[in-house]
Amino acid sequence: MESSGLDYGPISVHDKMKSMGLQAPSIPALARIFRERGVARREPKKRPRSAWRRFVYPNPNACWQLDATEYVLTRGRKCVIFQLIDDHSRYAVASLAASGETSAAAIEVVSKGIAAHGVPQRLLSDNGMALNPSRLGYIGRLVEHVKALGVDPITGKPYKPSTQGKNERWHQTLFQWLNKRPLAEDLDQLQELVDEFDHIYNTQRPHQGLPGRITPQQAWDATPKAEAPRPQPQNEPSTTRRPRRRAPRTDIGERTVRVYTDGKTRVEGVRYQLGTAHAGTEVHALWDTQTISFFDQHGTEIANHPRPDPGVTFVGNGNPRGFLANQRTPPSPMS
Repeated sequence: MESSGLDYGPISVHDKMKSMGLQAPSIPALARIFRERGVARREPKKRPRSAWRRFVYPNPNACWQLDATEYVLTRGRKCVIFQLIDDHSRYAVASLAASGETSAAAIEVVSKGIAAHGVPQRLLSDNGMALNPSRLGYIGRLVEHVKALGVDPITGKPYKPSTQGKNERWHQTLFQWLNKRPLAEDLDQLQELVDEFDHIYNTQRPHQGLPGRITPQQAWDATPKAEAPRPQPQNEPSTTRRPRRRAPRTDIGERTVRVYTDGKTRVEGVRYQLGTAHAGTEVHALWDTQTISFFDQHGTEIANHPRPDPGVTFVGNGNPRGFLANQRTPPSPMS
């Protein structure tokens, strides 16, 4: 199993022996044998699997996760592998070897998955420009594409890669398998390798993250698929002008706003001082009932404040304002 690039821990070996019709020792017995033979490492600081409580969608096609990882072809040429996984079953919906992490490639792999398995209700990805840059204040091509199909594009919080943990773990399993094989010479050869891996992953490899350690294919087949979403109707623009009114305060939301020349911006009727270094730029504001945060166009956090109480109209950045901003502390007579 090790030479083929598959997991070879006590659980994997136990399941493999049972699938071959062999009498398998218990998992603790295998773990002890592996330690005695020096083929397993103790990890005393590792939390037991029972300590993890991951959220899982209740049906296949309720949510797909999309991510891309870098691969190096022969002669040092870099490319990427897009991987699309079903959240409920861990089923490998589709994969694509591409020359780069682009919106066109992302749309291609999602379309490939939809053609084979139907339209998902949600698509979870990171905040990258090729996937879902909405939190950075941009509308991505992939987002527009899936929204037209009725799919809800969602992202993890900025700087929280654990949201895509299932996909990150899948990358590790893929590369463990690829590293036991010669480097691919081109994208076509890499695609063949990835397709072979997906088949093994889906149908032959019991998944330790699934109840009963079944395969992703078994988990996919065991539960009815989530109902496909309905495409959003294209509403005709209204020609009637409505009087503008101030929007009520919302508990949770996000907006892209411009920073004025004095370094301030306005969100939900409150002015926030971000600093003149950001004057003239657009920033992305995210808020909930407790906090409000501002991010620049690269996703870097600029400021984070407790949500102001109703009636508060200005929140500073902690620096002196007005007359005090131009005052210098006189030198100490002792200096």
